[in-house]
Amino acid sequence: MRLHIACIGRLKSGPERELFDRYEGRVAKAGRAVSLGPLSVAELPESRGARAEDRKSEEARALLAAIPAGAAIFALDETGKTLTSEAFAEQLAGLRDAGTGDLALVIGGPDGHGEAVRQAARLTLAFGPMTWPHQIVRALAAEQLYRAVTILSGHPYHRS
Repeated sequence: MRLHIACIGRLKSGPERELFDRYEGRVAKAGRAVSLGPLSVAELPESRGARAEDRKSEEARALLAAIPAGAAIFALDETGKTLTSEAFAEQLAGLRDAGTGDLALVIGGPDGHGEAVRQAARLTLAFGPMTWPHQIVRALAAEQLYRAVTILSGHPYHRS
């Protein structure tokens, strides 16, 4: 199953980019053994709409257009469900084993997700109830994808 992150905003050079790149590379290497990956990223510009609802709608359309048709979608949002790393890995394995070709983790802009993304999402997922900058969320998402790969492959990176 191919993995995708679609996000509003660009990740500039710096420690967040380096951390993301590290985990993206790890997913690419280790994921093959468990039929996950590689990990691709689509970076989309923030909407310039005047109202928050307009911005969310425009960004939702762009995010959905940026991911492969038929992809399972996990929307990352602080109002979502929190999962353990093991439960996240089980979600990925279940999708993979059911023949899902693509999984997209979707990160919204500063105003959050538009209704179109919320409706299309199979799961709305939170990395806790706090609001995180998109740069950090992207690194966290890549790390959790790598952690899921290691859990599914029995690698000792994740300690229960």
